[in-house]
Amino acid sequence: MYPAPTPAGPTDGAPPQPVRPRRAWALTGALGGLVGLVGIFATATLTAPAEQFRADNADYVAAVADRTGYVWAHQVVTVVAIVCLAVFAAGLRRYLAAQEPADSLVPAVATTGIGLVLVGLLVGGGISTELFFALGAADQYDPDVIAPQLTIVATMAWLWGGIGLTAAAVAVGGFRHGSVSRWFAVFSAVVAGLVAATQLTPVQYIALVPAGIWTVVAGLALAFGQASRSSDPPGRVIV
Repeated sequence: MYPAPTPAGPTDGAPPQPVRPRRAWALTGALGGLVGLVGIFATATLTAPAEQFRADNADYVAAVADRTGYVWAHQVVTVVAIVCLAVFAAGLRRYLAAQEPADSLVPAVATTGIGLVLVGLLVGGGISTELFFALGAADQYDPDVIAPQLTIVATMAWLWGGIGLTAAAVAVGGFRHGSVSRWFAVFSAVVAGLVAATQLTPVQYIALVPAGIWTVVAGLALAFGQASRSSDPPGRVIV
C-alpha cells in the first residue's frame, strides 16, 4: 500500500507571480481631467453669438435659444468628469495612505480638494436640465430668469480651485515623506501656486486650466509609475 501523494505546498513549483499595480483609477482620473478641460471649454461657446447683447437679457437669450445642444453636451461633460474624478479621488486617497505615515493628513486633504471640484461640477451641470427646457421654449420664459442660469453654466463647472488643494497636499507629502517622486512633488507645488493665484484674483474659473493639466499629468504619472519614489534618479534624496 503506497502513501497518498501530498499536494504541493505554496513554496513548491514556480515562484509566485508579482502583483500587477492597479492603474485603472489613475487612468480614469486622467480621462476625467481631459474631458473636463476640453469639454468645458468646448461647451463654453454656447453664448458666443450673444456676447454683444450682454446689456439686454431679452436679446441675449434670443441669440442662444437654438443652441440647446450645447447645454446637453455640457451636462454630459460634467457627468463624465464627476464619475471619473470621484474614482480618481478614491484611488488617490488609497495610494497616498499606503505611502504616508498613519497619522498623515495628506490623503484626506488631497481627497477633499477633488471633492470641492465635484461639488462645482454637480451644480454647474445640474442647472443644465432647467436651462435646456427653458431655452427650448424661450418665448414662454422670462429672459431675466434664463440669463442667470447661463451665468451659472459659464462659471460653476470651471471652479477647479480645489485641485490646487490636492496638488499642494501631494507636494507636501512628496517633500516631507517621500510619498511621491521629487519631480512630481515640484510639479504639484508649481500647479498649486498657479491655482492659488487664480483664487486670489477675480479670475477663479481659470483654475480649470492648471488644475485640468495637473489631473491629466497626475493620472498618467501614477498609472505608469512615474510619480512613485522609485522613478527618482539614483542619488537623489527626498526630503
